[in-house]
Amino acid sequence: MIKVENLIKNYGELRVIDDVSFSVARGEIFALVGHSGAGKSTLLRCLNALESYSGGSVKVGDKEVASLSGGELREFRKDIGMIFQHFALMSRKSAFENIAMPLRIWGFKDSEIRTRVGELLEIVGLSERANAYPKELSGGQKQRVAIARALALKPKILLSDEATSALDPNTTGGVLELLARINADLGISIVLVTHEMDVVKKIAHKAVLLEHGKVIGSGSVEELFLKPNLKMKEFLAEDEVLPSTGVNIRLFFPKEVAQNSVITHMARTLNIDFNIVWGKLEQLGEQVLGNLVINVDNADVASVLEYLGQSGVLYEVASD
Repeated sequence: MIKVENLIKNYGELRVIDDVSFSVARGEIFALVGHSGAGKSTLLRCLNALESYSGGSVKVGDKEVASLSGGELREFRKDIGMIFQHFALMSRKSAFENIAMPLRIWGFKDSEIRTRVGELLEIVGLSERANAYPKELSGGQKQRVAIARALALKPKILLSDEATSALDPNTTGGVLELLARINADLGISIVLVTHEMDVVKKIAHKAVLLEHGKVIGSGSVEELFLKPNLKMKEFLAEDEVLPSTGVNIRLFFPKEVAQNSVITHMARTLNIDFNIVWGKLEQLGEQVLGNLVINVDNADVASVLEYLGQSGVLYEVASD
């Protein structure tokens, strides 16, 4: 669906995207993650030609984005919906007319517009607010109108640029649930830009972590959170304080064993004592994953590692 290879973007002498590569499959929710200034929003706009790029390749379907112009570019953008952080609604038009605007621009008949906008208002849960103006809507409702507008032309891809960062946590949850439902029910690929890891955990399938325009981590969300690399830990601001005596073993529990009593069973089977340094369960979409650090005596390390090797739990000996 989307294939980015060795992408480079310069603003004068400043390089804001530096040799970035990734791909997004059809029907996937893909996150571009990073702190402010990481280049993620610029990268997103390269996908629909709102930004040009200085080198590399961006292909959407079989089309090289940089080669498109005129009517071909207009047709291309018809297949890509865009959601913005601050809604970008027209204040003097009702929710109905905001959603209808792309359809009017493309010359749809009034009867077709009424039918399509009605469908979209139902999808986003605002059928009773069709005649309300933006100033009469909450932040969450405004974003739902913006999502409906982005869906008006039945796009194949939906781009979301920090669509929830202006919303409170409860409202954010509702908008994310809506995006996940749109992805599941309509099969639309979604690429979302965010600096909020809770957004990634809730709905993304895969992600790229960006820092100063470079990729510092990528893969399935399960892989990124189950066994984060050093850069991912820094991004998550997870500082480990580990005991200086004994041996610290970091355990990773895939979804298949995340809720099994592996540790309790190991203690009974091996008849050993150990300390649990810290642990947590993560809800990633519909999956539950676990992460735990235990501290064992040097004399017990070999038997513990042998047991873990047969348990389905992933592990590594942690350095302090």
